[in-house]
Amino acid sequence: MVTQYWPDREPLRGEAVFPFNIHENDRQQIRDNIVEGIIRCPDLVRVQLTMCLRVIIKHDFPGHWPAVVDKIGCYLQLQSSGSWLGSLLCLYQLVKTYEYKKAEEREPLIAAMQIFLPRVQQQITQLLPDPSHYSVLLQKQILKIFYSLVQYALPLQLVNKENMTTWMEIFRTILDRTVPPETLQIDEDDRPELVWWKCKKWALRIVARLFERYGSPGNVTKEYFEFSEFFLKTYAIGIQQVLLKILDQYRQKEYVAPRVLQQAFNYLNQGVLHSVTWKQMKPHMQNICEDVIFSVMCYKDEDEELWKEDPYEYIRMKFDIFEDYSSPTTAAQTLLYTAARKRKEVLPKMMTFCYQILTDLNFDPRKKDGALHVIGSLAEILLKKTLFKDQIELFLQNHVFPLLLSNLGYLRARSCWVLHAFSSLKFHNEQNLRSAVEFAKKSLIEDKEMPVKVEAALALQSLISNQIQAKEYMKPHVRPIMQELLHIVRETENDDVTNVIQKLICEYNQEVSSIAVDMTQHLAEIFGKVLQSDEYEELEDKTVIAMGILHTIDTILTVVEDHQEITQQLENICLRIIDVVLQKQVIEFYEEILSLAYNLTCHTISPPMWQLLSILYEVFQQDCFEYFTDMMPLLHNYVTIDTNTLLSHPRHLEVLFTMCRKVLWGNAEEDAKSHAAKLLEVIILQCKGRGIDQCIPPFVHLVLERLIRGVHTCQLRTMCLQVAIAALYYNPDLLLYTLEHMQLPLHPGRIIVHFINQWMNDTDCFFGHHDRKMCIIGLSILLELENRPPAVDAVVEQIVPSILLLFIGLKQVCACRRLLARDNGPKVKKNNLEENEEISSDEEETTVSAQAMQSVNGEDEDEYDDDAWDQEVMEETALEGFITPLDLDNSVDEYQFFTQALLTVQSRDEAWYQLLIAPLTESQKKILQEVYTQAEHRRIMAEAKKMIELQGGFTFENKGVLLAFNFGTVPSSD
Repeated sequence: MVTQYWPDREPLRGEAVFPFNIHENDRQQIRDNIVEGIIRCPDLVRVQLTMCLRVIIKHDFPGHWPAVVDKIGCYLQLQSSGSWLGSLLCLYQLVKTYEYKKAEEREPLIAAMQIFLPRVQQQITQLLPDPSHYSVLLQKQILKIFYSLVQYALPLQLVNKENMTTWMEIFRTILDRTVPPETLQIDEDDRPELVWWKCKKWALRIVARLFERYGSPGNVTKEYFEFSEFFLKTYAIGIQQVLLKILDQYRQKEYVAPRVLQQAFNYLNQGVLHSVTWKQMKPHMQNICEDVIFSVMCYKDEDEELWKEDPYEYIRMKFDIFEDYSSPTTAAQTLLYTAARKRKEVLPKMMTFCYQILTDLNFDPRKKDGALHVIGSLAEILLKKTLFKDQIELFLQNHVFPLLLSNLGYLRARSCWVLHAFSSLKFHNEQNLRSAVEFAKKSLIEDKEMPVKVEAALALQSLISNQIQAKEYMKPHVRPIMQELLHIVRETENDDVTNVIQKLICEYNQEVSSIAVDMTQHLAEIFGKVLQSDEYEELEDKTVIAMGILHTIDTILTVVEDHQEITQQLENICLRIIDVVLQKQVIEFYEEILSLAYNLTCHTISPPMWQLLSILYEVFQQDCFEYFTDMMPLLHNYVTIDTNTLLSHPRHLEVLFTMCRKVLWGNAEEDAKSHAAKLLEVIILQCKGRGIDQCIPPFVHLVLERLIRGVHTCQLRTMCLQVAIAALYYNPDLLLYTLEHMQLPLHPGRIIVHFINQWMNDTDCFFGHHDRKMCIIGLSILLELENRPPAVDAVVEQIVPSILLLFIGLKQVCACRRLLARDNGPKVKKNNLEENEEISSDEEETTVSAQAMQSVNGEDEDEYDDDAWDQEVMEETALEGFITPLDLDNSVDEYQFFTQALLTVQSRDEAWYQLLIAPLTESQKKILQEVYTQAEHRRIMAEAKKMIELQGGFTFENKGVLLAFNFGTVPSSD
């Protein structure tokens, strides 16, 4: 009730009845009692009330409810700690409301925390000596408040050197204190949830965040420069010393909660970069790497248990990015990578350690897994180091290939993972490359363990993408590879394997064409299975895999687009998928199914696809505005690909117009409204000369009424104008008649006057190539009219200068296109020299970073001078992607169209011609001459092209270019 009906809501457009809201009297009653309710109620109810409180604070604080600060403060002041937990939870909701806001938007919170921060600091200091469950629970809540306060912006007005020192001592004490020994009697899987470990976790999250975001000199924004220097010199070493102690406890086989270990690694990862912390860490680094990091990266009992009991869940956990976020293994890997990259002592010692494990036949296989994990994690560094990169091929041959035949599944999976890590290696022995690819293929197709198959799939795809010869080796095996990949996706619903299929489809598009129908059928069955599963609604990764399947089918459609007979077979499969999604109203897939429908209509449109238009219209009526922009490419195809069918069934045009009208008059964003106007323009231009005169009046009436009611964005305003301009191009007399007889309720005056004046005022708002061209053609028609409306005479001084301004913009657009074509062309590759990123023990990472930044900023400064281009010129509008007949190569040339119109006026109506050119300055006359010269050049080139097409040669008559434009006299007739 509170979450839905607390904020005031206005009635929808056209409705007189106000929607239900909680009455202000009732809201005040809730405000007066909710804090006390949270303090006194049972835990289960408290959870619900705190969420309600968040909603209330979000909408009412500080404006309607400044008293919440006094309410919370009153209970926090009580000596009895019984009321503290509830009041701290209330304070937490207040802080969470502002957690992600910009610093300048947090003033109400800062004012409140001026009161609360000293108070909670005093409370936690008072609570520290008490190790009881309730005391530590309160401490944890205070830490969560502090973390939310500082996570994205450190309020320097609240923290000074004195109180920050007190806070850091609090964090250090919490990290250093022992967890009650009786907690060891709890099952190990349940220990991370104990409040003592959670308290340590939050303390570590705070210090790691402070170090990373505010306390690392050279990596902070300018407002934190002073604080970062102070943090590094004052606190960093003391905290690090405690963390080294925690790692030593782990090394001594004492229990440490995984999230505590992970956050400790994150903190040390920052410490590696700074000389002061590195000096303290350096003597312990080898032990940390060999006894802690290595241990964490080895295959463990819990891995073995999960592999055996539920290999599919094992796969899900190993490929879950959210698991990575909180995984100590990922954090350990990151710390090792940073240390090996930045501190020269680390890499050689760690490689020697791993080599000893791999070469000793008596070593525990799990340690071999750890050694391979370490080496694969360092692949990017090893491939750049001369000392190591030439040894990698031998390492694969002697240690990885044999383990691909191991009887232990986890070693085979790890070996495939290593092949993936080193897939970009430059092989010197072709046989080794062939062996790597064959092993990956064999593991994919023949291995019985699903986790091995998944790793093999990723390795094989990466080898094929990085090694040209590998791609050739696998060409004969595309069908069985694809079949196995589809089987894996069907069984595991793993999105990474779906991505593998997409990439291999692009690599082997010719080979895939022959099996596209079978593949799509398999994918459709998997999609149906995912959608029908009971837990679909609850699991986000189900949505991810289903979306990946749709993207893969989309990729197949793109690959086979030139094979119409295959596309026709795929159409039936895709229509079944589209039907299922629409029937079940799975709105998160609407964008994907509309993309499928678009790809199925790019060349021809079958009767079933035309039937889909009616179905989509019904969907549009329900979810009207939200998906119109996603529908637009498909609707554009209906208009441009099969115009004959569109016009042969009046219902089709009616459906399209109704959709546009609903969008333009509904509550859609103005971007969607611009798309609707664009579709109307496309219809008019596509159907020029095809007898849609009856459509022009309602189209123009719709956009001009929308324009008169007011629009906010320049894009929508010009698009509405463009529909009327397109109608002018379609039939000038019909448009003028329509405007003369049009009456709009909010505009008692003549519509044609408003239209012409708005057009003239907005000619500088037409961007991109198409819009400028459309505007130039429209103005050219306007100036050439024989029976001109008085509204045109009234703006005579603006017409030609506006056209010239548009031509200047058009010239810049063409120049930008050439520039982009040049920049996107082939580039000379730089030598892949060894990168030396190591820093000595006495150096800071910041020194190196600063030098690198200076180097980057200093080179090729002139290369980016093109950024001086006007952003409006550089950016073609998104709507330009919807092609019209005016955008085709053989369409009307705007230069010739304008000059011909002006010459016609010059020969037919000298007085009008003089009025048109009289306002031109000397510079504008020069631009006009350039336009005419360009028009002549284009005419000659067009004629030459025709002669080339007819004769197959390049001989043509050179008619020359007129060198002067007559600004004052009527040209004599020949």
